[in-house]
This record gives sequence, structure tokens and C-alpha cells, in this order.
Amino acid sequence: MQSVMTHLAPAALGPYSQAIMKNNILFVSGQLGIDPNSALMPEGFEEQANLVFANLKAILAAAGMGMSHIVKVSVFLKDMNDFAQLNEIYARNFSAPYPAREAIQVAKLPKDGKIEISVIAMR
Repeated sequence: MQSVMTHLAPAALGPYSQAIMKNNILFVSGQLGIDPNSALMPEGFEEQANLVFANLKAILAAAGMGMSHIVKVSVFLKDMNDFAQLNEIYARNFSAPYPAREAIQVAKLPKDGKIEISVIAMR
């Protein structure tokens, strides 16, 4: 088991790794819409979602992977009313065949975020 870490994505907010590689499978911890340079989170859903995908891409790149390696996506939304906008942003970041996915509305996310995404990727 190997930890994967990059300064191009926000540091973990607690005692966990940005990602763990085991047997060519990468498990990426949930990413919030935090700017890794300023450590700030914008107010809007779209801005947060775009940062989430940028952070995921940075972690994948640190592991020598890209978005096409993702096989499973878990999306956590503060408000399911953002689902349609999520799908638009999601479609800009993935191409067919799309990874398996679930999207769940949650009561609250860390730092009062509007979206958090974790992924599993394979070589």
C-alpha cells in the first residue's frame, strides 16, 4: 500500500491520505472545492465543482493516471437541486464509457462545502 500526495490539491483536513494505491487500484479520498493555493472555497456550486475536478485530476496525475482510469465515482451534494448542474460539469470532465456513479444528498459537508467527490481508479 502506497500513499499518493500532491501539493497541487488541498492537503487532507484530517488523519487520512489524499489517495492510496494498492494493487494498481487508486482510492482517492473525498475532494472538496478548495483552491490548493489559497486554501479558500468559493461560494458557488459551479466554482466548487470545477475545483473538485481539478483537485481529482491533480491527484490522479500524481499517481500517473488520468480521468479515463476512473471506474467508480461517489458524489455527495449538499443540495440535490444542484444535480442537473453537476451532470453538465461531469459530462465536461468524463467521456463514454462513463464510470459507475452514485450521487447522494447529505446533511452537511466539511467546511460547509456544496459538493464532495471521491473516486476509485485502476491502471
